[in-house]
Amino acid sequence: MKKLIFTFLALAVLAGCARHAQPGSQVAVNPLTYTDIPDPDIVRVGDDYYMVSTTMYFCPGAPIMHSRDLVHWRIINYIYDVIEDDGIYNMRNGVAYGKGQWATTLRYHKGTWYALFVANDQHKTYLYKTKNIEKGPWKRNVIDGFFMHDASLLFDDDDRLWVAWGNGEIHLVELEPDGSAVKAGAEEKIIIDSPREGWMLRAEGSHLYHIGEYYYLLEIDWPRGGVRTATCWRSRNIEGPYERKVVLQGTLGGRRDGIAQGPIIDTQFGDWYAVQFQDHGAVGRIPTIQRVTWVDDWPIMGNNGVPEEEVTVNLKADGEDYVWASDEFDSRELALVWQWNHKAPEGWSLTDRPGWLKLQAHECVNLSDARGTLTQRTAGPRCVSEVLLDASAMKPGDEAGICAFQSRSARIGVEVHQTGTFIVSLREKEQILSQTTLEEGDHVYLRIRYVFTPVDEGDVPDTAFFSWSTDGEHWTDINYALEMRFTLDYFTGYRTGLYCFNNHGQQEKGAAYFDYFHQWVY
Repeated sequence: MKKLIFTFLALAVLAGCARHAQPGSQVAVNPLTYTDIPDPDIVRVGDDYYMVSTTMYFCPGAPIMHSRDLVHWRIINYIYDVIEDDGIYNMRNGVAYGKGQWATTLRYHKGTWYALFVANDQHKTYLYKTKNIEKGPWKRNVIDGFFMHDASLLFDDDDRLWVAWGNGEIHLVELEPDGSAVKAGAEEKIIIDSPREGWMLRAEGSHLYHIGEYYYLLEIDWPRGGVRTATCWRSRNIEGPYERKVVLQGTLGGRRDGIAQGPIIDTQFGDWYAVQFQDHGAVGRIPTIQRVTWVDDWPIMGNNGVPEEEVTVNLKADGEDYVWASDEFDSRELALVWQWNHKAPEGWSLTDRPGWLKLQAHECVNLSDARGTLTQRTAGPRCVSEVLLDASAMKPGDEAGICAFQSRSARIGVEVHQTGTFIVSLREKEQILSQTTLEEGDHVYLRIRYVFTPVDEGDVPDTAFFSWSTDGEHWTDINYALEMRFTLDYFTGYRTGLYCFNNHGQQEKGAAYFDYFHQWVY
């Protein structure tokens, strides 16, 4: 008997050592990716980590990203092509700016992946399921119930499926085991009523877990005069009562923006980390990684609740980020780093002229309702976006080029006059700031240079500069700087958009061809 006990203890020790035997580590410098990846949720299966993020009105939407080290992330799939094929996403009867897909919750249970989000332009809750998160397909179900804000799914130990959501007051209800509907006879309950006095933002951005003896709810709070704060609520019963504790509060990188909203995740080696995002001005909301230390069964993030700029992650560095990238347009399929402003339009092509992206001109009033604007994330601290545009197939009234895309936009491109003259034009929204007649040729190089965080003396944060060239070597810099602002009417960081439209009511419309898109951080 003693020999059996000794053997069991020895095996237990060896198993514990193996569990914590890490293959390497790396130092992660916050913020991660330095681009707009808000509202993250992460699930680990084995050695693989999968993250989903909010992209709102951009299509395809709800990007799935993969990592093996929690630091480098690659887009591998999207959950849907378009939320609804209706007048809003076709941009013929409204738009979904600031709306669309919000804060998806991602879960894996018994071989099936579940992703749930609300679309507040549709006032619906969507649940998608798949057996293969990397390849799909995703099957959609619309749930009768609008779980606003920022819902979170949880399968408990008895395989019961719960959803928690809300703002200030956190609601909880049980779903049918397959997630198809609210469970028959289930009663919706308010499980948390967060403090009101002294808070600007109360209990939002739910992430619900069952770890050990406790149910945990991670939420955002925002005290008046303070910064965004990560608050944790816990209870031994999913329906409460819950007690609260601040688990992360403070600034990072010289910014006043606090860090909150996102998951906690354990590694295959037993370490815990939190991926929370930071508001970062015009570039968007950027993820950070913080270590998690369990103190009296509370998940304390960072250095005793204070954010850290550099974090040792006990996973071997693996791969590179692929959330934005240059593109030569030499594939038959659009690269995963691209998203359309609303639904993909008619008439675009990568095969009509191999090696070139074709954008067909569609009628619109201005850039904000132009169908067919193709967008990609910008990156900090500073970056440059450049294209080569062939305007030879454009018709009078057409306009094409690149834009700094957000509510306060500016664009540089080619406009075709009614006489057929090509004009290089810079506009802030619809205000003309510069125009130059293109004397010869119809090929134009276009650039936008972004400064989000100052690097050199003289850098002004959140500004963008525009230039053009006829040979790609000698550039004309336009004496203008766009003052970029992250605004809640769009609710996304600045992107570079490639556009082609006609707002002159011309019956015959042409097309623009783009030879490449190059983007680099400098």
